[in-house]
Formats: sequence, C-alpha cells, structure tokens
Amino acid sequence: MARKLTELTPKKKCCRSKPRCKRCPVVLHKVSRAERNGIRGKDLEKVFKRARKA
Repeated sequence: MARKLTELTPKKKCCRSKPRCKRCPVVLHKVSRAERNGIRGKDLEKVFKRARKA
C-alpha cells in the first residue's frame, strides 16, 4: 500500500471535499514530504489517513 501512495499522480485541482480524495494534491504533498523525512511503510499509511481527515 505504501508503495502505491508514492506512485499516485495528483489531480489538477483540489475539490476540498471531506474527507479529501486519495489523489488530492494536498494529500499527496503531505505524503511525499513525510516520505522525504524518512517515514516508510505503516507509518506512511497513517500519514495518508491523517492527511485525508484534515
């Protein structure tokens, strides 16, 4: 699952619905930032879930 998160391409524009969609640019930016900081695996999935809730 974590590998799939890094390969997703963002949509053109955020629709700002709650919860945010999986391809939302805001969500994917937070996930990519977390990955650059060394977060991997299950922890990366937690970041993804938290980003969608926010």
